Amino acid sequence: MKLFADLIKKLDSTNKTNLKVAALTDYFKNAPDTDKVWTIAILSHRRPPRPVNTTLLRTWASELANIPLWLFEESYHIVGDLAETIGLVIPNSTDTTEKSLTHFLQEIIELKKKDDPEKKAYLFENWKKLNYYERFVFTKLITGSFRIGVSQKLMTRSLAKATDIDEDILAYKLMGNWNPDTISFQDLVLEEKASDFLSKPYPFFLAYAIEGDVANLGEAKDWSVEHKWDGIRAQIIIREGELFVWSRGEELVTDKYPEFHQFIDILPNGTVLDGEILPFINGSIGTFNDLQTRIGRKTVSKALLAKTPVILKAYDLLEWEGNDIRQQPFTERRQLLEKLFKKVSIPSLPLYLSDTLSFKHWDDVANERERAREMRSEGLMIKRKDAPYQIGRKKGAWWKWKVDPLTIDAVLTYAMRGHGRRSNLFTDYTFALWNKENNELVTFAKAYSGLTDAEFRKVDAWIKKNTLERFGPVRSVTPQLVFEIAFEGIALSKRHKSGIATRFPRILRWRHDKKIEDANTLDDLKSMIPVVEN
Repeated sequence: MKLFADLIKKLDSTNKTNLKVAALTDYFKNAPDTDKVWTIAILSHRRPPRPVNTTLLRTWASELANIPLWLFEESYHIVGDLAETIGLVIPNSTDTTEKSLTHFLQEIIELKKKDDPEKKAYLFENWKKLNYYERFVFTKLITGSFRIGVSQKLMTRSLAKATDIDEDILAYKLMGNWNPDTISFQDLVLEEKASDFLSKPYPFFLAYAIEGDVANLGEAKDWSVEHKWDGIRAQIIIREGELFVWSRGEELVTDKYPEFHQFIDILPNGTVLDGEILPFINGSIGTFNDLQTRIGRKTVSKALLAKTPVILKAYDLLEWEGNDIRQQPFTERRQLLEKLFKKVSIPSLPLYLSDTLSFKHWDDVANERERAREMRSEGLMIKRKDAPYQIGRKKGAWWKWKVDPLTIDAVLTYAMRGHGRRSNLFTDYTFALWNKENNELVTFAKAYSGLTDAEFRKVDAWIKKNTLERFGPVRSVTPQLVFEIAFEGIALSKRHKSGIATRFPRILRWRHDKKIEDANTLDDLKSMIPVVEN
């Protein structure tokens, strides 16, 4: 644990990539193998389930620190991180621990099964004897929230330096369904076995956003264009008569999409498709809001399957007849994909091909982009025709050209303190629009980004002077300030009071020139919902 806590301290103290890579590389060279496996798991979001809820953590920490709970809560709102707050309020210890990271994690896994008095005793014992950074890391592991500014790509690069194994191979090996509590470092990283790769997806290739004039990419004829679908990026794998569905977040989601099980009898073994899972209601692509009814469900009922069926919109072929074809040019992979679709074209099959388009002029590409919302897409994907399928986010071959955001003028009605460096400022805002039926403001979106630091400080000062009511950390404020809110998509939703759900709302600008009477209405917002024809 001392080595791991020291690693987190080093990572937490710098923003320089080279220093982070050096710290991780040194750790992977010197840590015990079991701790290496758990570190890989933690940095790739495979943490054990949280054994204690945050309410008990706050209550017990304030008791051990001998301070009232309200003072702990105020401190937490200022610090912005629960583990850091607990690390700070509990009296420091000069002691340390000899237990390994693995030992602690095994105890934490067992802790979930115990009753509250046992959990409290365990936490008190460790909180009192660990030094600050060990206590901070220990509490992070307990909370299950471990964000320390290290991407999995950075971790993989460091592991490659420590083991002399190719980074791309490691990226492939670390994907998949492995358990840090049962797998060894030898099995996970050092040893290569054919059976390990049966269910493994390929690392996803990601696009960069277009910067500046799209014509800077060169000749339009050298690029393939298709719509950027707004769903869940996924790989469909058929190997040895088995189906595996992986999301971009490296989560195995096969059981969540039973519609795809019929692919086993249709698609040949040794096939891996890259595509987008989309809601497909009454023969039309739905919205991401429709898809959210399927996300996170442990079980998918027959009623939900009927209400929100899904399809896979395939746009690339990564493996064909058991061979990795990612290094072939995009056009060759697409030809094979289209050949496959001709063979398996069955009307009832939830498998569709994402159309590719070719243009001679960028003006024509721009015109196609204007059709995005009526197509229920986010914009366009622009892929170099001769490009291989790469790993991660790399500039040059794949670009995304999203549609300009929708915008609306709304009134600030509620505010909450932010997190991290903004934890002492009110920066998380709720916005409302006018309901013309009763001339009342109705909330429709929350946003916490888009203003400059100076603007956030001005709004914070205004909020503190214009608070109407307090609801814990939330304040209602005098309806007075108007902001232009941007968002990517919009749909009807019964889950929101306004009856509308917006996608990725953020603040575009503070409208000093407008009074609240000038803010938009719910009807204005609803008029932006695209009408999709079957």
